[in-house]
Amino acid sequence: MENMHILFWLLKDIGWCMIWKPLGLSMIIPTLSIAVLITWRTRDIKAELAHNLAIVFWITANSYWMISEFFGFDTVHVWGSITGKHMALLPFLSGLAILLYYYLVQKPQELRAAQVATL
Repeated sequence: MENMHILFWLLKDIGWCMIWKPLGLSMIIPTLSIAVLITWRTRDIKAELAHNLAIVFWITANSYWMISEFFGFDTVHVWGSITGKHMALLPFLSGLAILLYYYLVQKPQELRAAQVATL
């Protein structure tokens, strides 16, 4: 499943790079669906959950950015100097926030709990 996920992701990005809208757009749903499924299946492992959630947000941001370029609203000003493309920062930053929480809060707690358990 993970290998198929990479294939779909590459096809989506090739479609974006080559401005092949049908290929790029048609690969969003399978790429995102498999990422969500992988995330669901690994939800019991906190490290995997954090990283896979970050990937879901990354694919979401990446797909939105591609759509904004395909449909020409990437340079449209939404608010002040923020353009349609900049709106992709919301899911990018969400994924980053999840990883920061994991590495700054969750993982240190896990390491402390493991040290206490070995005493």
